[in-house]
Amino acid sequence: MTDTVDAEIEEPPIAQATIVYLGPTAPHWEIRGVYGEREVIDSFRARVNARLLLIPPHDPQFRRNRERVNRDGERERIIVDWDLGYPEDEPSQS
Repeated sequence: MTDTVDAEIEEPPIAQATIVYLGPTAPHWEIRGVYGEREVIDSFRARVNARLLLIPPHDPQFRRNRERVNRDGERERIIVDWDLGYPEDEPSQS
């Protein structure tokens, strides 16, 4: 008898959003839907705004909240792109 383990089926993304840094004056962020249902993008936008509303990218809290936003996107199958207005070093994928 063999044990079968359900392989995690990777489902395709249902939406994509780009998070854009607008500058040093609040509001700092704009969340733009690239594709996907409007309701999905709007609910994601509300959660992202709750995490980032008054936090500029140079704030120490930004890095933690950015990771939370990325995990939210993965969990909800939303591709999240960031446009901070400057080139970023790409973290190595493991």
